Amino acid sequence: MKLVVTEKNDAAQKIADLLGASKPKADKVYSTPVYRFELNGEEWVTIGLRGHILEPDFAPSLVYKKTKGWQGVTEEGEVIPAAIPATLAKPPFKKKKPFTTDGVELKAWKMEALPYLVYAPIEKLPKEKEIIRSLKNLAKKADSIVIATDFDREGELIGSDALSCIQEVNSTAPVSRARYSAFTKEEITTAFSNLVELDTDLASAGASRQDIDLIWGAVLTRYLTLVKFAGYGNVRSSGRVQTPTLALIVARERERLAFVPEDYWVIKGAFGEGDDAFEAPHETARFKVESEAQAVMAHIEGKTSAVVASIEKKKRTVAPPAPFNTTSLMAAASAEGLSPARTMRIAESLYMDGYISYPRVDNTVYPSSLDLAETVQNLVGNPAYAPYCKELLAKGKLTATRGKKETTDHPPIYPTNSATPDDLPAAEYKLYNLIARRFLATLSEAAVVEGTKVGLEVGGEMFVGRGDVLVKQGFRAIYPYGLKKDEQMPALAEGQSIAFGGATCTKKQTEPPARYSQGKLIQEMERLGLGTKSTRHSIIERLYAVKYIMNDPIEPSQLGMAVCDALDKFAPHITHPEMTAELESEMDNIAAGSTSKDVVVTNSRNLLSEQLGELIPHSEEVKEALADAVAADAYIGKCPKCGKDLQLRASQKTRSMFIGCSGWPDCDVTYPVPKGKVESVEEPCPTCGMPQIKVTAFRSKPRTLCIDPACETNQEPDVEVGECPACKAAGKTAKLIAQKNPRTLKRFIRCENYEECNTGYPLPQYGKLTATDEVCEHCGAPMVIVTTNRGPWKLCPNFDCPGKEQDKDKGAKKGASAKKGTKRSTAKKK
Repeated sequence: MKLVVTEKNDAAQKIADLLGASKPKADKVYSTPVYRFELNGEEWVTIGLRGHILEPDFAPSLVYKKTKGWQGVTEEGEVIPAAIPATLAKPPFKKKKPFTTDGVELKAWKMEALPYLVYAPIEKLPKEKEIIRSLKNLAKKADSIVIATDFDREGELIGSDALSCIQEVNSTAPVSRARYSAFTKEEITTAFSNLVELDTDLASAGASRQDIDLIWGAVLTRYLTLVKFAGYGNVRSSGRVQTPTLALIVARERERLAFVPEDYWVIKGAFGEGDDAFEAPHETARFKVESEAQAVMAHIEGKTSAVVASIEKKKRTVAPPAPFNTTSLMAAASAEGLSPARTMRIAESLYMDGYISYPRVDNTVYPSSLDLAETVQNLVGNPAYAPYCKELLAKGKLTATRGKKETTDHPPIYPTNSATPDDLPAAEYKLYNLIARRFLATLSEAAVVEGTKVGLEVGGEMFVGRGDVLVKQGFRAIYPYGLKKDEQMPALAEGQSIAFGGATCTKKQTEPPARYSQGKLIQEMERLGLGTKSTRHSIIERLYAVKYIMNDPIEPSQLGMAVCDALDKFAPHITHPEMTAELESEMDNIAAGSTSKDVVVTNSRNLLSEQLGELIPHSEEVKEALADAVAADAYIGKCPKCGKDLQLRASQKTRSMFIGCSGWPDCDVTYPVPKGKVESVEEPCPTCGMPQIKVTAFRSKPRTLCIDPACETNQEPDVEVGECPACKAAGKTAKLIAQKNPRTLKRFIRCENYEECNTGYPLPQYGKLTATDEVCEHCGAPMVIVTTNRGPWKLCPNFDCPGKEQDKDKGAKKGASAKKGTKRSTAKKK
């Protein structure tokens, strides 16, 4: 039996479909799906992992217990690895009652123990135990192994980890590697006909990144959390790539805050009449002195005509774009409204469904092995592309543009199959359309733009009119993204007199540097060597999640600025990109085989130890900086009882959010907070004058609410929704009442005789509630109607209703059938 290991279940199924001589048989080994088929008389089995099945963590018997969190290290040397400098041989623990785990005496974590975490031993621990169990079961019976995970550092590491699990039960089976860039029959068949060896150096480079990111993230995050652990946000996240990325955003914001706007004046004149009317600015684009601008206005006052003093026409060519790699795709998609994180999720889906090639690439040069004409022919099935594709194919040999980066792992991102808007959801087609048009644009001719510059003299003052017209579409015929609208100048001749309709003088101010958009930040991260093509979008997403940044274009929060400023002041290497870029370069050297994982990880530990040595003596100063920022970001309004600040806070026990007074414990004023993203609102409640908040729940429009549950705007009348089925079964009569708890803001239905019968149902937190005369046919609970922005919907409020399981099963079958139909239609097209 030949065992094929892929990165995901979808890939396992796709490879089985493409390789098998007949339809593969879906099976399960324990709870893990596998796919069996025959090829050349041999039995094959494909199994999909769930990404990483092993993950690095600090050795649990020494310093970390998932059930109890961070616990510490011993005062004795057996826990301290040899890499720790001799000067740190004895951690200065405070005297505290120790406890024992796995026979090792531990102390509670304190700030002084963090240097030991820098050098704590790391081991690979099971992350997906069920999949590992299934993998080993198959491996025992396998005659040979093929690793078919994605071909990049991450994929090579996932495959290497899977192989380590396999070799625990079968160390003799030969192992090979299948490398592919698209889920097409030709690509997969070629990959499995030309198997290679697993690249252990590439896997080691991926493993070193995992270890380094774990160490830096754990130590710096733990440091910031210990420094200031209360209130809004709780954990203060930091990391090797995350922090210098945040520093870029903060530095741009500092530039904006330091920017002093300067006044200037712009004069714009109106020329021509009717359809030939146009505007043109004065030849001095900006007047820095108002009196000079007013002098010009005086010169042209009362003038009704202008003379065409000069006409200059120039043609310029606009080269077609380079092929898409990951960074340029994310930047282009960001300009079309798709965030980098969403772009990569959609791209991964398109790749798995066989519509595009592998989306995580640096390459911007198509390899000679890619048949460009065949790829164009594949796109003829889309009516929007068909005429253009036929025009390209009629020209004979196709020549593509070349970008600056050329690698040999994967080709640039290109479409591997035809799709129309009917084949894909709207967002997926939007990205596919961008990729397909970009590919066709790279095979196209340059566009030609004709620029016209006209000099217009009025009362001795010169105005300059400009217009650009696309005179040869070239690649712009298929790739209109970013194309400016034609600004045609009317037909004019030198010496001609035309109408002048007066001018305006407008006062303006210079603008500060623009904030980064997500797309621009991705490009800047690539330029500085921060992160990789696979991780940059997730770094930005993480910064949003920990509330260090907000909005797009990106704006740092007060907390994000405080964290960055504090680290930059006392440990600048952490915030500067040079250190991270240097580590990235060292990881490239591991992949090239010129250095080892142990050397690079040890160097990284030493560097972090130096930075931590600078931070710990300044912990109180860092705490003060973070405390001020936390208060600023968490501010909601003034406390009605003591006048101090009301802040968005988190319970240290439950981690649930609430609004509390900063004067606690002297002032005990608190208010509940609804579920969802919560932001403060400047305007007080128009009804009661209390502060308001904006709440954005999942898949709902933002709503502005008063924080006081007793406010009239938060009151909801009780609604009688029917009879209690439990009381009715017991021969009693009792009503079911829909209510809202003013303390928790939760809505529910309860029997008026609740203490005896204990009948109650939860309700959605938002939406107008309407009773019906109907009862659920499955459980007898009253049916209710909830009306939200998305329309009314009728529901049974009983979570334990047997009808819900039936509906769930029907939905699953319907979804599977629909997916099966989609795959059939896709296969048919192929």
